[in-house]
Amino acid sequence: MCARFFLFSPDEAIMRLFRMVNFPQIAPRFNIAPSQPVLAITNGQHGFHVNHFQWGLIPGWLKNPAPGQAMINARSETAATKPAFKNAFRYRRCLIPANGFYEWKSAGNRSKQAMCVRLNDEPLFAMAGIWEQWQSPDGTELETCAVLTTAANGLLETIHPRMPVILRPDQFDRWLSSDTTPLPQLARLLQTFPAEEMQVFPVSSYVNKVVHDSPECITPIQEQKTLF
Repeated sequence: MCARFFLFSPDEAIMRLFRMVNFPQIAPRFNIAPSQPVLAITNGQHGFHVNHFQWGLIPGWLKNPAPGQAMINARSETAATKPAFKNAFRYRRCLIPANGFYEWKSAGNRSKQAMCVRLNDEPLFAMAGIWEQWQSPDGTELETCAVLTTAANGLLETIHPRMPVILRPDQFDRWLSSDTTPLPQLARLLQTFPAEEMQVFPVSSYVNKVVHDSPECITPIQEQKTLF
């Protein structure tokens, strides 16, 4: 599962990771939520290309989506065959840069503790994504995306059974390659990231509100323990 994430690396760091010459200036974001625009990298005619997609994929064939029909995640195991995702998986793949993501852990008494997940040695990484272009009845075009998920590793499985697919830099080109790449080759990229290369720590309930978007969202706190 991935329902919130953050991206605050300097533009120069993003340019280096994705081997880009030009990059638009972006503001740090510490609480990116569904329906908001997210930075995404696609494969253009002259190398990697920067896009801003709305987070929550709307299939191109959907005529009039109802509220809540946009899908922020797609299961990597079935994305190649599900009607809502298969065209995007085959023809419109993307990389979604992030410095980390959030998950909520059951803390007893029906409460949940916000947890921040990051990589140990790589402050910036890329999640595997797919995107779609949807056209409204009035002709307005909207580009939307979803994050691919896979089974959680041993570090995260006690918090949530799913986690985003995290790709390594040497996998970027293959994921963004032409649509002729055999599906089995793409599927081999969609593995669970090793637990030993990740860290998770509690953060305050400040992050629970989408309107909060500051470094306080990722500041570690002492996890509250329950007696029951």
